[in-house]
Amino acid sequence: MRKTPDQLRSARWFAPDDLRSFGHRSRLMQLGYSEADFMGKPVIGILNTWSELNACHSHFPERVEAVKRGVLAAGGFPVELPTLSVDESFTKPTSMLYRNMLAMETEETIRSHPLDGVVLMGGCDKTTPGLVMGGITANVPMIYLPAGPMLRGNYAGKTLGSGSDAWKFWDERRAGNVSDDEWQGLQGGIARSAGVCMTMGTASTMTAIVDAMGLTLPGASSIPAVDSAHQRMAADCGRRIVDMAWEDFTPDRIVTDAAIRNGAIVAMATGCSTNAVVHLIAMARRAGVDLDLDDLDALGRTTPLLANVRPNGQGYLMEDFYFAGGLRALMTQIADRLHLTSMTVNGKTLGENLEGAVVYNDDVIRPLSNPVYHEGSLAVLRGNLCPDGAVIKPAACDPKYYQHQGPALVFDSYPEMKAAIDDENLDVTPDHVLVLRNAGPLGGPGMPEWGMLPIPKALIKKGYRDMLRISDARMSGTSYGACVLHVAPESYVGGPLALLRNGDLIKLDLANRRLDMLVSEDELSRRRAAWTPPEPRFQRGWGWIYSKHVTQADKGCDFDFLERGFGPAAGEPDIY
Repeated sequence: MRKTPDQLRSARWFAPDDLRSFGHRSRLMQLGYSEADFMGKPVIGILNTWSELNACHSHFPERVEAVKRGVLAAGGFPVELPTLSVDESFTKPTSMLYRNMLAMETEETIRSHPLDGVVLMGGCDKTTPGLVMGGITANVPMIYLPAGPMLRGNYAGKTLGSGSDAWKFWDERRAGNVSDDEWQGLQGGIARSAGVCMTMGTASTMTAIVDAMGLTLPGASSIPAVDSAHQRMAADCGRRIVDMAWEDFTPDRIVTDAAIRNGAIVAMATGCSTNAVVHLIAMARRAGVDLDLDDLDALGRTTPLLANVRPNGQGYLMEDFYFAGGLRALMTQIADRLHLTSMTVNGKTLGENLEGAVVYNDDVIRPLSNPVYHEGSLAVLRGNLCPDGAVIKPAACDPKYYQHQGPALVFDSYPEMKAAIDDENLDVTPDHVLVLRNAGPLGGPGMPEWGMLPIPKALIKKGYRDMLRISDARMSGTSYGACVLHVAPESYVGGPLALLRNGDLIKLDLANRRLDMLVSEDELSRRRAAWTPPEPRFQRGWGWIYSKHVTQADKGCDFDFLERGFGPAAGEPDIY
């Protein structure tokens, strides 16, 4: 049933004939608007994560205008509201430290302003989960507008993928195989336009997940940032959100258990970033959906990887994925595994939105009969080194590491590790297992993307390009290699990783999903008794709040006081 103008949420601010509403109306008139512009119309907030230090979102000022055009055409009143940018490139120690800040800001911005619907504009890694987490909790009609991937990189006639090729050529430069001039050419050619990484990194992973969950217009996540179709999609978001406001089409009607699982299945089929784990769990818990590491591992065992896109695939990038049919085409390949009756923001079911989708290049979007990898992108490990779980990306590492045993080479900090791996006399063999600890949610702080530990120069010089690496950190979605990440509990809080010593044997058994240190329980008990917790990192501000309330990686790294489902908690007054 459609709302009447007096039932709009914004009417609480503008409709009454009282002093406070007089003030609200007069302040909009101060901005140059007449009552005819906003009275009785859905007020649409456009939450924009643009900043001059976020290259991924550099086209957002233009896209805001397209959204406004759509809102106005549909009879709504658009207002732009800035939110935290949390860009991946410049935010230190990691934008993950501020994902929950963006989620809180999104929720409170929506709840405290006269908004009947919102368009959430994001794309760079943590903006997608942050905006969606806040939007879920606010439970006001919303559409997610993804930034879209940038164009293919290029240097000397070769296609480059952001992140993935940076790691590859950095190793070659350390080996002495890339000149200064070549390095400068790569630097200038690897990121050629606005938009997120054009590999299947965290940004494209998360926008694909949210697309599969039904929170974007169908297939919106695949459109390149600078394609004219992206401008049209932005205007369509503006038009559709006005109708959603009239329909009171809130997120709780979309973000169901089935929708979350659609997102997880699509994540596996696309070759998702390992970061998808913490964000999927966090978004699910915001919606009151029970999703854990074991659920994700089960889906990973049964969902083949079909997107032949770097870093898991060979040769192709997100632009190729779009021209091959995009996410809608990929979902048709696994339609029998998806919950096709799930509702989406355009008012249709997922199954209806997949009608007519076609795969135009079956080397980019593989059929089930010819997957890139027979299982999904991720596997979850457990063992005495990670009792609460750890994550590995099997499709992105050398299969010889699926079963591996070797001695630990342990680093207690990123600076210590960085200095050691450039020492050409470092006592290290290809069988060693590099370990970086104190890099988790609290230890990092924020769980930085340090988990793809560089191969020691001593081995690089001998031609080695992969080895087993373990950390309680994360890694970039553009990364690859035999990296075990998100070890939980983290070492900073006394997890087993804190007890590991140089030379201890570590055993990885991927088939049985095990990661263990071959140390007796008696010896571990002695080490545990001798362990002392580190000093707190923060005494004030955001860091103090974060350190008091962030959950561990296996719980999504959200704040413990924010996992409460849609809208106000039971018995909590809606004071907004």
